[in-house]
Amino acid sequence: MIRGLRPLLRGSTYAGVLFAYCGALASLPLLPLALLPALSWRSASESVQIVLVLLVWAVLVGVVGLARPVRRVLVVSARRLLRVPLPNPVAGRWPSGSLGLDRWRTPLWLVLHVAVGWTGALASGVLFIMGLSLPGNWLGGEVRASLFGTSVRVSGGWSWVVAAVCILLAVVICVLVTKVLRWAAPRLLGPSAAERLALAAEREQLLAERNRIAHELHDSIGHTLTAATIQAAVAGEALSADPVTARAAMRSIEESTRAALEDLDYVLGVLREEQSGTAPTRTLADLPELLDRLRHAGAVVEPELSGDLVQVQGTLSRAAYRILQEGLTNALRHGAGGPIVARVAAGPDGLDLTVVNRTGARTGPGPGAFPTSGHGLPGLAERVRLLHGEFQAGPDGTQHWRLAVRLPARASA
Repeated sequence: MIRGLRPLLRGSTYAGVLFAYCGALASLPLLPLALLPALSWRSASESVQIVLVLLVWAVLVGVVGLARPVRRVLVVSARRLLRVPLPNPVAGRWPSGSLGLDRWRTPLWLVLHVAVGWTGALASGVLFIMGLSLPGNWLGGEVRASLFGTSVRVSGGWSWVVAAVCILLAVVICVLVTKVLRWAAPRLLGPSAAERLALAAEREQLLAERNRIAHELHDSIGHTLTAATIQAAVAGEALSADPVTARAAMRSIEESTRAALEDLDYVLGVLREEQSGTAPTRTLADLPELLDRLRHAGAVVEPELSGDLVQVQGTLSRAAYRILQEGLTNALRHGAGGPIVARVAAGPDGLDLTVVNRTGARTGPGPGAFPTSGHGLPGLAERVRLLHGEFQAGPDGTQHWRLAVRLPARASA
């Protein structure tokens, strides 16, 4: 019998019973206020006065549950004592469009909590007292148990049996109290449909921000490290034979790393949830600087610009710069030397970007191969897809690699 009770008497059951009884005791200070209407209506029958006291008591308990801090305390308590996975309530006002129904979920829970707590406390308390007192007269005495006007005589050894049954019923009631509260907690204390939508929107915004930060880090830091590595190799080889070239390469490293540090400071500020300054933006106006850094790294870049690039502004200009930066970095990292063709064509319907380079092993200064995360092209494809553009990347003949992107004009908003 004891082994059969062990699954019922878990730590969560003890904690759940404590949670229920504490809720019942916490409602006691409201009882004197609930007695006032009954005391003022002395002409009513006793049953009517009892019902009136209970109704007023329930209303007072429910009013306490309207306070939002009370709900937060109840959620934390239920999460720890009932072991129910409940998220913290959504901060701010009650969700709009809920017709006020969400506001009454906490008062309903509080009334249920108090009602179940008092019912379980009274029933289990009476049964425990009966279970402890009945065996006292088992040597031939007689015990009379009275409850709500019903009397039962228990004599002889039967008192032990009745006592065991009473204790077992008290344990079952404690378990049922915990089960009822664990069942009701997610439905009344958990997030409502409107709150779940708010939480989903918040998570979506957070993921979008993290994804954007990942793109910024990959584009800026990845390009800078690639260019700086090649420039350092150029400076090392030209230090003795051509000091002018070496100094130019070192100066290019300084400029590119300073720009990357600005991007990194902004990203770190966002990750720390600090009030960071305006995000450093790179647009097509910064394209000449990007091409100069590549030339200092030893690359031969042949830009082909057409159309009115000055009219390309906003998101379209920023995205075009990042796409060209990633494409040129890949060409510098994986290309086989030779000229890198960068075409930018602005038209009334959108913007066409093309980067073409030779494929094969690198020649010239610097390492023969660069480690890669494999996120470059998938990140570019995702960026273009979000702007409703067209993306193509792959071999162009037998000796060239071609990256082609078309961004519609509506992406400039």
